[in-house]
Amino acid sequence: MSQTLAVVRAAFTDATARPAAFWTQVGAMMANDLAMIAFWILFFHQVRSVRGWDADRVFLLFAILATAAGIVLGFLSNARRIPELVETGSLDEALSLPMSPLRYLLVRRVDTVNVGDVVFGVVLFLVTGHPTPQRAALFVGGVVVAATLLTAFLVTLGSVVFFTGRGEPGALGMHAILLLAGYPVDIFTGAAKGLLYTLVPAAFVAAVPARIVDAPSWRDVALMLLATVVFVLLARTAFGLGLRRYTSGSAWGRA
Repeated sequence: MSQTLAVVRAAFTDATARPAAFWTQVGAMMANDLAMIAFWILFFHQVRSVRGWDADRVFLLFAILATAAGIVLGFLSNARRIPELVETGSLDEALSLPMSPLRYLLVRRVDTVNVGDVVFGVVLFLVTGHPTPQRAALFVGGVVVAATLLTAFLVTLGSVVFFTGRGEPGALGMHAILLLAGYPVDIFTGAAKGLLYTLVPAAFVAAVPARIVDAPSWRDVALMLLATVVFVLLARTAFGLGLRRYTSGSAWGRA
């Protein structure tokens, strides 16, 4: 644990080495997020609700998505860079350390710009989410589980590069899950909706945790936890098997 904390401190030190640049990037991402909120304000000015989702529920959804995605892409940013790290041989330094290679990779780099998502998501919840102690606790819990699920999903798809030599699935998967998570899950029907609960679990990244905050349900909590456990196991298995290929004379072991 002390080794992990040391890596986290080093990553934060690098990210905040130039405070002016740090806050400029944070502010730029918050402005980008605000533009999305402006779109929804204009939309709900014309339409009261869409399949039970009104402005307050959509803002709650976006607050959870921005916070969870900001944590993953900002503080665990290498979750989306596994193909790049494998293809460039950058895993070598992780393998030489006395700690889990995956844990080291996830915490060793902070993407400053995505920290703005975390700040924006929290502020949006405080302003529009009608916070109470219970809702705040559910919001925090939902964000933590959603961030864990998103991280596991990105690691799973990124690990495909170990076996195919191609990193496109990781990039495509990241864009797909973030795009789909930004919309209320109930606007989808049939097979498309089923996809959001299974292969591309976008529903559990924002819509389901928003539903839990707004109207707590043990069924939703159980489904979200189950999906998270499944993808965490998939991520650990895929990365572990891939790492064995990488360390056993893999073609990717170049400097």
